[in-house]
Amino acid sequence: MKELLYTFLEEIFATSKLNRLPESYGGGRIFSKPLIGIANGDDPIFKKFKEVAAPRHMTPAEMWIASDCPEVPNLASQLRTISVICPFSNQIREESMKAEIFPAEIYSIGRNYANAFKIDIMKQLIQFFQEKGFQATAGMISKAFDIYSGFLSTWSERHIAFAAGLGTFSLHEGFISEVGCNIRLCSVITNAPLEVTPRKSDDPYANCLYYTKGTCRECEKKCPGEAIDENGHDKLKCWTYGRKVEAEMINRLGSILKPHWRRSRGEYKQTKPPVGCAFCQYGVPCMDKNPTATEK
Repeated sequence: MKELLYTFLEEIFATSKLNRLPESYGGGRIFSKPLIGIANGDDPIFKKFKEVAAPRHMTPAEMWIASDCPEVPNLASQLRTISVICPFSNQIREESMKAEIFPAEIYSIGRNYANAFKIDIMKQLIQFFQEKGFQATAGMISKAFDIYSGFLSTWSERHIAFAAGLGTFSLHEGFISEVGCNIRLCSVITNAPLEVTPRKSDDPYANCLYYTKGTCRECEKKCPGEAIDENGHDKLKCWTYGRKVEAEMINRLGSILKPHWRRSRGEYKQTKPPVGCAFCQYGVPCMDKNPTATEK
């Protein structure tokens, strides 16, 4: 079924109108081919996320039950969590490497449109499993998802991707996969008995040159918000610079951007259109690959 699942996903990426830029920006794909990883629902690492990600971060079984899916004996062991990597296209990457101070317009549009596409991916995957006699849900679109305190939420797509063996974290806190860090992520939980993807390492920074070799720090040089140093990524500085980017790009692209809704502190509400920044992901060794792969 894993091969069938991947073929289904590839078709979505290739044909969905939600994965297309506006014609005024060439009409090309926002994301290239997907990657998937699968974690077992009873993997102990999910409980670890309550310590390292957020105290209220849910395990797959907790999210399953909170999403009104049926509770059965030995539930966790019957669940699989599928993480999907959406790599930005070469066109967006090439334009973004030229940008300074504010991101390339083509990236901000792609980043903005990505939200609707990710939601569609999750909904179509849920339907895919249901049509095959299984059940499924998705953390990010569940009523149980909540950004409940500052930067803390009940479901982290980066941590889910780590559990699913797709890569590791980094100095800039992006997720470095085998196709790099310039990606978006989404996931679904199902009771379909899929083959699990083994993690290559439980080291959370194994794919980052700075943490493995003490070298690089290119993301630090790229960040116009001075939010990265040898101690890591300063979320508040990043957020503050992001508001400057937001104001500029919404002013430039307002009529093109799509609205966005999310649940925060228990309330589902519309927010300003997301436009991203991602200077730390462009023109760096981990942009489109795992830079430590050749050294392993």
